[in-house]
Amino acid sequence: MARFSPLMIAPPIIFAAFVVLAGVGMFRPDKDTLPSQFIGQLAPPLPEAALAGYPGIDSEDLTSGEVTVINYWASWCPPCRAEHPNLLRLREQGIRLYGVNFKDKESQARAYLADEGNPFLGIGFDPNGRNSIDWGVTAPPETFIIAGDGTVLYKFVGPLVGSDFEQRFMPQLEKALADHERD
Repeated sequence: MARFSPLMIAPPIIFAAFVVLAGVGMFRPDKDTLPSQFIGQLAPPLPEAALAGYPGIDSEDLTSGEVTVINYWASWCPPCRAEHPNLLRLREQGIRLYGVNFKDKESQARAYLADEGNPFLGIGFDPNGRNSIDWGVTAPPETFIIAGDGTVLYKFVGPLVGSDFEQRFMPQLEKALADHERD
């Protein structure tokens, strides 16, 4: 007679747990966004250090009364390079856009901006990624829309390109700007 081992039921239980987690993820109300604990909260502080040769960012920049966009980026990041033309367009449209250079070498970040153009009003420098932890940034690019009082309205994970840019990010930015006009 064969003995029954409790370890024999572990694989089916693990598989069932995976199926339940996958099902919950598939039927969430908004499958296209990652929730952020910062939505509706005051934005965390930005890096005190600025990228050399560029203006920095301070708390008054986020509480100026105007809608502001914060973009975490790096010169070594291919998706950041892909979104760069859209950042330049946003800046040309008058959007208050600030950048935080993330886990990068200062010389490479400066060379990148010199070659590709600078869309940012100010650039914080976060070479070790410590500030990004406070913002919940896991990997660049990540972009935040901030209300005029410094409240985080929206977090976009990934590059601002294609239909995601047009259909997810821009409606949120337009809503924030329209709400600001009404206030």
